Amino acid sequence: MGIEIKATGRAIPARRVTNDDLAKRIDTSDEWVRSHTGIGARHIAGEDIACSDLALQAAKNALAQAAGFENPVDSGNEERERAIAEAALGLDLIVLATATADYYGCPPTACIVQDKLGAKNAGAMDVSACCTGFIYGLETAAGLLSINKERKRALVIGAEVLSRITDWEDRNCVLFGDGAGAVLIEKTSTPAEGPERRGLLRTILRADGSGTESLIFRRGGSRYPFRTGETVEKATHIEMNGQAVYNFAVRAVTETISGLLEMEGITLGDLARIIPHQANARIVQAAGKRLGIPEETFFLNIEEYANTSAASIPIALDEMNRSGQLKRGDLILTVGFGGGLTYGGNLIIW
Repeated sequence: MGIEIKATGRAIPARRVTNDDLAKRIDTSDEWVRSHTGIGARHIAGEDIACSDLALQAAKNALAQAAGFENPVDSGNEERERAIAEAALGLDLIVLATATADYYGCPPTACIVQDKLGAKNAGAMDVSACCTGFIYGLETAAGLLSINKERKRALVIGAEVLSRITDWEDRNCVLFGDGAGAVLIEKTSTPAEGPERRGLLRTILRADGSGTESLIFRRGGSRYPFRTGETVEKATHIEMNGQAVYNFAVRAVTETISGLLEMEGITLGDLARIIPHQANARIVQAAGKRLGIPEETFFLNIEEYANTSAASIPIALDEMNRSGQLKRGDLILTVGFGGGLTYGGNLIIW
C-alpha cells in the first residue's frame, strides 16, 4: 500500500508588495532585504479574504487538476466546477494546517472549506504546527488513511493570511506573505518495497518546546487573554527572536535531512530535489553548506512569495509540479521548521 500525491494546487493573492514598497513605510531597502533573506516580494490578501478563502481556492485547483483541468484560474468553466464537486464527494478527509485560522479555535477552518467544497463525506480538522504544519498535516492524513480500509482520499492544505498577524511597523514584516497550497493524496496498491513503490516513504516529526518564546503570537489565548475594557494600542502580532530562530532552523534542517537519509538508507545523490520551508534563503544556504549539498538541489521560490508559513511547501510543490520540474519516480525531501518550536520532514517518491 502506498500514499501517493495525485494532484496539487495553490492560491496566491493578486496584490504584490515589493521590498521597495515596504521601504516607503519602514527603515529598510530592497538591497538589505534581499541580502539578508533572499526575499524580493510578497503577496497580501485583501481585507475581505480569510484563510478559508485561500484554502478553498487551492483545494479546488488540486481537485481540478486531478480531474484533468490544468488551468488553475479557469473558475468560470462549468464542466470544471462539476468535476470539482464530484471529486469533493470522493474525499474522506480534509486536513488543514494553519496558524491564521478564520476563527480562534472553533470552528476549525477545515470545516469551512469542507462545507464550501461540498465534501459531504469527509471528516475535517485543523493542524497547528506553525511553519511545519504541512509536514505534520501530510503525515496525519496519511496515517488516518492507512488505519482505516474504508478511507482512500484526503486533501492536505497549508493556508495562511500572515498579513493579519504581522506588525507592519516592525522590520520583521519583510519576512511574511499570504497564500495557500494543497495536495490530493490517495491510498493506492503500489508496493511498500522495491522499484515500483510510490508516495510517502518516511516522515520525521520533532519539537523543541523550550523555544516557545522564540516565535510566538502572545495575546488572545488562555495564557494572556484580552480583558473586558482593556485598551489595546497595537494589534496582536507575531513576536520573533530572529537570531534564536535562525540558529534553531539551521540545526533543524541539517538534523532532519541527515535523519531521513540515514533512516531510509540513502544518500544525498539519490535525491532529485529538496523542498524546504521558505523562511529565509540564508538558513537553507547555511544548512546546505554544513551538509555539502549543492544550492541547486534546493527549490526556492522565497524571492516571490516570502514566508507563507504552512503554505510554503505545498505552494512550492504545486509550482514545481505544474512547471514540469517534478517527474514520476523522483525522490524528493521536504523539510520544515517553525513555532513551537516544531520541525520535521517527509521523504516522497513522486
